[in-house]
Amino acid sequence: MADKQIKLTLVRSLIGRSPSQRATVKGLGLKKIGQSVVLADLPSTRGIIQKIGFMLKVEEI
Repeated sequence: MADKQIKLTLVRSLIGRSPSQRATVKGLGLKKIGQSVVLADLPSTRGIIQKIGFMLKVEEI
């Protein structure tokens, strides 16, 4: 399962979001709208995606 990866792209602004949501986005390594990161497809990563999924575009690689 560790060899699978997912690409996360920030598609919504952080303006007006709670400090918790901002910290979660920062923890993923995202700063600007349109920026993408590739992470391992782990249960912990999936949990983070559920928390702020409405702000992200998720693609399986």
